[in-house]
Amino acid sequence: MNTSVSTRHAWVQEPPSLGNQYTDDTALRDILRTVVPSEDLERFEPDLERFGWRVVTEVKDLGQRAEREPPRLESYDAWGSRIDKVVTSTAWKALHDIAAEEGLIATGYERNFGAASRVYQFTKLYLFASSSGLYSCPLAMTDGAARVLELSRDPHLLKSFARLTSRDPHEFWTSGQWMTEKAGGSDVAGGTETLAKPKEGAADGEYELHGQKWFTSAADGEMSLALARCLDQQGSPIPGTRGLALFYVEMRDSDTGTLNLIKLHRLKNKLGTKQLPTAELSLEGTPARRLSLVGKGVAAIAKMINITRLHNTAAAASAMRRVLALARDYAGRRRAFGKLLIDQPLARGTLAWMEVRTRGCLHILLDAARLLGEAETAPSPRSERASAVLRLLTPVAKLFSAKEAVRVCSEGIEFFGGQGYIEDTGLPGILRDAQVLPIWEGATNVLSLDVQRALLKEPTSLAALLEDLQGRLDHAASRQLACPRLDLAVTGTRAASRELSQWVQQFQHNVSSAHDDGTAVHAWPEEESRSFAFSLARLHIAGLMINHAAVTKDKVDMQAAARWCCKPLVTISSTSADPSLGAWGKSAEDSLLAMGAKPTIDGKHCLRARF
Repeated sequence: MNTSVSTRHAWVQEPPSLGNQYTDDTALRDILRTVVPSEDLERFEPDLERFGWRVVTEVKDLGQRAEREPPRLESYDAWGSRIDKVVTSTAWKALHDIAAEEGLIATGYERNFGAASRVYQFTKLYLFASSSGLYSCPLAMTDGAARVLELSRDPHLLKSFARLTSRDPHEFWTSGQWMTEKAGGSDVAGGTETLAKPKEGAADGEYELHGQKWFTSAADGEMSLALARCLDQQGSPIPGTRGLALFYVEMRDSDTGTLNLIKLHRLKNKLGTKQLPTAELSLEGTPARRLSLVGKGVAAIAKMINITRLHNTAAAASAMRRVLALARDYAGRRRAFGKLLIDQPLARGTLAWMEVRTRGCLHILLDAARLLGEAETAPSPRSERASAVLRLLTPVAKLFSAKEAVRVCSEGIEFFGGQGYIEDTGLPGILRDAQVLPIWEGATNVLSLDVQRALLKEPTSLAALLEDLQGRLDHAASRQLACPRLDLAVTGTRAASRELSQWVQQFQHNVSSAHDDGTAVHAWPEEESRSFAFSLARLHIAGLMINHAAVTKDKVDMQAAARWCCKPLVTISSTSADPSLGAWGKSAEDSLLAMGAKPTIDGKHCLRARF
């Protein structure tokens, strides 16, 4: 008689499951009802319901396969010829086809729903991003490139624009974005060393590019937009932003299929986003077409970046919703201390906090998408106002949502305990991939300075943003909802708005145009920029959530708005509880804190080992 008992599978946890990502997302559905005209939503909501199931089945499976089968670079063929071929998995290619079929780019340019077309598009991108195995990255750059080509009205590039916005998988192209170089990441003015030389004997606008690009995401795309430095009449590089222009580049020769004098040196080994081929490459006389005037390269690529930053916001909100959906389902399955997690106050509190943060970022995403749609389709002056507000709101939405995504995803995988740290569960990858979001499309400090630049270029944008905020608060107050918590939120947000306005007014005399070399003239001390940007984000979201709750009259919406506003919305040093402390980085003591250990002992240099 065999008395041995196998205990290998005696301890089993039931994994979390996911439902339809549209119908299960009550916050998304409710916000759409307050943002999109009812006749438009009735027309495209069935597509969102269908897509909500596709992303959690077919798309999710392909995304997981793409992570298990990362891209690789084949530098040479079997006979020694250099080919520099990026090999991606069949799953990655299938995601390309799905993106085309679903119109994830086309929807924004067909404009079948007017201004609501962008809301429709970004809703689908929000549903798609967390399942897609990072295919949302090439889509972001493709959308940005499409907008640049559309605005350029260059007749030579009409076919390329059609490919970027095609629904036909065989015709659909994706684009890269080549800015970053070894000499400078976000410092394109001082760090761009790639040179653009007019092509001899060619038509005006045709150039050759020579240089290196340090980060080129989606290196398997068919084209890219690249910044490069032009030459003066003596053949010397023009310094600063005055010498930069934006160029259109096709990766391969249309006749031979070989790379257009481009060499791929290696694919980056990254913390996350391993599904995505990110390369270092050099341009060795690569043919290119100039898209902007010389000296207007940064302004031209800003049109691309404004789009990609909203895609970043969509990816952030999507990651937050995904980890929350998993944690919420798990809470109804996992028992600890004799009870389900969902029946324990601390667990409920964690999920509620995650829900409020996710809702806030979803609100700012869809509001920005609405503004983008209005800027592109509404008649002036409405489109001009939307453009001004969007110029300020875009970096704010990106920097805030990216940081929130890391916080929420970290809390989310912690909710699973040790299982959240086990690679086989797929949970650690959510946090790894979220960590890139504060870095892509401008790190937080860079974007904080960009908010200042936006105020310098569009002096009326802040007033317009705060005017919209007051309008939302007035609307909520007029509804007489008899909800003390929401009334308190309205009062507190009004006070915070006045606080921010008064603080800005203190520095109005410093506001002037940018220097000729492109450097910014700061509206206030640089060290306050980050606090200002985050304060503006919290204020804007507070207005959106309060107004939404006033429209729906839903108790959960009211609670979410009240929770958002229960902590200080404005946290600039001079308006904080202890203004004597000042902003981080301002004092001499902060300089010592930043540097840490002293570099010398008794005047002698310490030995250092390379990391």
